[in-house]
Amino acid sequence: MFVCVCRGVSDREIRQCADLGVTTLEDLRESMGVASCCGRCASMAEQILAERASTAGGSQPTSSA
Repeated sequence: MFVCVCRGVSDREIRQCADLGVTTLEDLRESMGVASCCGRCASMAEQILAERASTAGGSQPTSSA
């Protein structure tokens, strides 16, 4: 689904950026232009980044050594 219609950025692309280390809307704006035009996508983009961060944090294997 398109999140940023102005720049043609999808939720999949935002998740890929998050996997590569993008953690803030400012970083996402710099790398992909998200929320740099009308700004209507900002809250959805932040939500996707937050969901990805919580998923990544919860799925890290723990060392039992």
